[in-house]
Amino acid sequence: MYNYNLHAHTFLSDGDLLPSEVAVRYLAKGYKAIAITDHADYSNIKPLTKAIVEFYRKWPKDSLIKVYPGIELTHLPPAQFKPLAKFARKEGIKVIIAHGETTTEPVVKDTNRLALEADIDILAHPGKISDEDTLLAKKRGVFLEVTSRRGHSNTNNHVIKQARKFGAKLILNNDSHSPEDIISPQELAAIGIQAGLTEVELDKIYQDVTDFLKK
Repeated sequence: MYNYNLHAHTFLSDGDLLPSEVAVRYLAKGYKAIAITDHADYSNIKPLTKAIVEFYRKWPKDSLIKVYPGIELTHLPPAQFKPLAKFARKEGIKVIIAHGETTTEPVVKDTNRLALEADIDILAHPGKISDEDTLLAKKRGVFLEVTSRRGHSNTNNHVIKQARKFGAKLILNNDSHSPEDIISPQELAAIGIQAGLTEVELDKIYQDVTDFLKK
């Protein structure tokens, strides 16, 4: 069963809950692993990465849910993705997300492409991602996100079709900010199926994410 969520926010950026409560709520819903991925740019990346990595290091190793340190590079001038991703990786961040060109927010043009050229792991809600950028995601091994997040999920079907067409990797995420966003793994999988995923593709996503987290 698909039971990962590598896109979750806390009150370290614009979420409602402490990282600990986010983890406990995901565990209660049946998840095996999550990543704390609060929003970052030049204004906050130093204290944010320090706080998230410290939380990760102190999280009990015998916990029933694994918690990975991450960030979401958000609404950046596109040229800043490379230096900020490099900094985050150096500081110990394991999951680097780029805030993609969702159709529900005013995201700067070429964000998808320049984010994909940086050292990121996931391109979140990439909107009407182009053929060229999908091929780049495939080449660089970056996951394209299928999301349960309201608004951002409007283009899930397009993202799935693009990934299928070019062989890019997909990931299912909640992009949670509040307790109400933390849906069960079964509900998350159902959203993926509704957007066009097959059961075989869900199994492939599970294996790809499992392999990624083993690195």
